[in-house]
Amino acid sequence: MNKIALKDRRIADLVDQNYVHAYVLFYFGIKFYEYSEFTLEQVCEKRGLKTEQVVKELESPTYLQEAELPLVSYPIDLIIEYLKHSHFIFIKHKLPYIARLVETFRAHNESFNAIEKDLKIVFPLFVEDFIEHIYEEEDTLFHFILALEKASKSSYPHGKLYYLLEKNSVHKFAMEHEAHDDEMEGIRKITRNYSLDANAPLHVKVIYNELKAFEKSLITHARIENEILFPKAMAMENKVRKAFFEKAAFN
Repeated sequence: MNKIALKDRRIADLVDQNYVHAYVLFYFGIKFYEYSEFTLEQVCEKRGLKTEQVVKELESPTYLQEAELPLVSYPIDLIIEYLKHSHFIFIKHKLPYIARLVETFRAHNESFNAIEKDLKIVFPLFVEDFIEHIYEEEDTLFHFILALEKASKSSYPHGKLYYLLEKNSVHKFAMEHEAHDDEMEGIRKITRNYSLDANAPLHVKVIYNELKAFEKSLITHARIENEILFPKAMAMENKVRKAFFEKAAFN
């Protein structure tokens, strides 16, 4: 689609064509449900935005697929940095956006009235629990793995390392992590697995597609932790434990 055609399209049509457009527009301060009948150029004029800049962002790829990254070959500290960056995107960008979509959701449709009510109750609870889980993971699991990484490369205070090894276990973290792998089960039930028909309101289509995309990101994120981070961390932990107790036996 050329730029002239894009700027002359209604916001509702742009979003209906590709729900990701709603996300891009949102971060320009354009809420699709408030300007649905305006063309992109008309909205940009109203908001004091450069149409060409908005068009450029709409036409640019907005996501880097995790599958495209050779994470299995990354050192463990870079894998953790990647995961922490993903956490930042989840907490500071994606969840606030979806939360705003849910908050402004007005079904005006008997088929979705109950879903609107349930989502407005359940989604904020999900966000609260999810953020708590993320921060706990960074403060405990990531902290422990980075300590192991430091101990494997250089001298580490003996007493501090003993305390960390006694208190923590990568295997235990992995088992606890598995219990969080299906955090969106309740939301899937409410939305009947994000099922949509052709007559569903545009707002519903955007919410469902964003929820589905977010769950897909969580699945990929969990796979990176389960299949790459944990095996590397367990091998490192075994190495550090062995070296620690061998050294302790000589003292």
